[in-house]
Amino acid sequence: MKSNNDSLTFRKVEEFEKELKKFKKKYRTLEDDLVRFEEVLKGLLPNTPPGTHRISRLGHTIKVPIYKATHFHCKCLNKGSRSGFRLIFAFLEDELGIVFIEIYHHNKKDIEDRERIFKYFKEKEFND
Repeated sequence: MKSNNDSLTFRKVEEFEKELKKFKKKYRTLEDDLVRFEEVLKGLLPNTPPGTHRISRLGHTIKVPIYKATHFHCKCLNKGSRSGFRLIFAFLEDELGIVFIEIYHHNKKDIEDRERIFKYFKEKEFND
């Protein structure tokens, strides 16, 4: 059964935009890879794609589900889903929206920036 998420919206926090811009200089296909990932999310939500899991231990103040995608395809690396990139995003179910919070490479950083998650999602709703 095909999901009807055509109205799904995508937003990026300011820090994500900066990280993406930095990575795009080295990984030229990254913007297109992100668009492909968005299309996968549109087809699968509310289920998550393989290689994506909900981040645990964020406390009771974070009501929005936050996910980490570990199987992100970066075409220019020719490694398939083992590119090493990690995408952190929130699924705003009531708004039918995705907010990209962070992108990083696991060789440079071990874990997501929890302070950033708290900065944007400490309250129930996304702070623009």
